[in-house]
Amino acid sequence: MKFLLVLLFCVLQVSAADSLQVTDVFARATNGKNGAVFMTLKNEGNRMHKLISAKVSDPIAEKCELHTHVVEGNTYRMRKIPSIEVPAGSQVQLKPGGLHVMLMGLKKHLVQGQTFDLTLVFGSGANVNVEVPIKSAGAMSASCGCQS
Repeated sequence: MKFLLVLLFCVLQVSAADSLQVTDVFARATNGKNGAVFMTLKNEGNRMHKLISAKVSDPIAEKCELHTHVVEGNTYRMRKIPSIEVPAGSQVQLKPGGLHVMLMGLKKHLVQGQTFDLTLVFGSGANVNVEVPIKSAGAMSASCGCQS
């Protein structure tokens, strides 16, 4: 019985991960203590998925947080959020000035042309591993035409 429950859990994780696509992933080069990762999350399934956390497999940052930008008066500020919902049959963009994965306490600089691994953790239990290319410091999107 225990084996069947474990098998069912594994099948649910695989089917959840199969309905998710992660594209246009990139981070900006930085010399500071923090960085950010941007991407498009596409849900091709028939139920909502919720991104609940992210982690770097390579020890490049002390922690990762999900963030958004909010306007307070005339100032944009980043705020930690508990999750990012990806509705069924739709996509959500994590982009500069909006939703993003914040890398806090960088242990090394993000250098243009290099890559690192990131794991996205979803509420369903699915983990999606992506390789993050580091673009120029001014990169606005994965297809910005800037030097990579």
